[in-house]
Amino acid sequence: MSDCQKTIGGEVRFSGIGLHTGKPVNMVFRPAPPNSGVRFRRVDLDDPVEIIADIGNAPDLAGSIRRTILGRGNTEVTTVEHVLATLVGLGIDNLTIDIDSEEPAEPDGSALPYVELLESAGVEEQSAPRTYLEISRPVSFEENGIELVALPYDGFRISYTLQYDNPVIGTQHRMFDISRDTFRNEIAPARTFALSSEVDRLRAMDLIKGGSYANAIVVDGDRVKSDNPLRFPDEFVRHKILDLLGDLFLVGMPIKGHILAQKSGHSTNVKLARKLRAFAEKEYGPTLKLRHKKPMETKFDINDIMKIMPHRHPFLLVDRITELKEKSVVGIKNVTINEPFFTGHFPGHPIMPAVLIIEAMAQTGGILLLSSVANASEKLVYFMGINNAKFRKPVLPGDTLRFELELLKLRTRICKMRGRAFVGDDLVAEADLLSSIVDR
Repeated sequence: MSDCQKTIGGEVRFSGIGLHTGKPVNMVFRPAPPNSGVRFRRVDLDDPVEIIADIGNAPDLAGSIRRTILGRGNTEVTTVEHVLATLVGLGIDNLTIDIDSEEPAEPDGSALPYVELLESAGVEEQSAPRTYLEISRPVSFEENGIELVALPYDGFRISYTLQYDNPVIGTQHRMFDISRDTFRNEIAPARTFALSSEVDRLRAMDLIKGGSYANAIVVDGDRVKSDNPLRFPDEFVRHKILDLLGDLFLVGMPIKGHILAQKSGHSTNVKLARKLRAFAEKEYGPTLKLRHKKPMETKFDINDIMKIMPHRHPFLLVDRITELKEKSVVGIKNVTINEPFFTGHFPGHPIMPAVLIIEAMAQTGGILLLSSVANASEKLVYFMGINNAKFRKPVLPGDTLRFELELLKLRTRICKMRGRAFVGDDLVAEADLLSSIVDR
């Protein structure tokens, strides 16, 4: 499993009709830069709307809805699960999809046409590393006999049990370790299906206008109605795994874990994705870097800092984080006359001690380090060394210190950072810091 993000090598186009809307649609898949995530652009609108493929843009679905929806304001893109499952299977993190209707094309009811399309463009590695959601403890969801559980696992595994009161489908179970080859050969070809009784209900809901035996399997009693025979004896459970993979893309980062599902559909898949996002933010802290977020969106206050750092008054010397990237961080310390160290340093001439400027700088760097590890509440950052320290100007009451740190090296749990401290545009201190992440 590569640790680098991926996009496609060039622009590719796709046309067809939507399964539910029956409307013609044209799609353009374009490469996107690292950390930009996957975005659908509704280019059929006078003012194109961009919708990020993220759980924050996925509404809770009614149990009878047979599709996954993304929305922004009054604009939606629906039935996105097969496209997103393809991205999971191919390991694609960053992509822009221009679409001139509200629903992607559904050529044959499977994800295989999208796999072949994107493989024709080439899947290319990018310089930025991937950030995984590592399941470190069980996360579960249960509703009306439907069960979903995420368990720790060194890899990505899906187990699904399907149960239908139908002689053709019956009970089916499959387990796959998800890889590009496994997805392409064993999962992507599996087509969408429905019971004939469900077809009548969906039509009554004004759905499946573009449905036919060419892009869906219909099970009528003990008969299978389709333009083509079953591609697998257990094609039904394989398609359920396909849908689950697409819905889990919305968590916002690739998963390392074992997902077990029983009788789950899009509605409950989305609810699990929401729980996994909450788990990620609890495990990794409020600085969790998800693929769709921009660095400047990461801003958190003293309460957020105290969830990460063990320091407390009077030795917590960072008030706010204004920027957090993968290898850099910017923190703020407001220096007031009420700081306890001004009492003796120096009476009548208050100056912030240089050693405390370095300590505040190191704490800012510690936030960067702890925000990138699981179970941050169980870790500490030990200060191991200082090199090339220089103090250029005194820091006085009323000054606002801005710390800018860059991660130079990170090997196992030992790291080296370069830090600089500013008051306004003036560089007041700088140093190279050596630290270690240890268990509390």
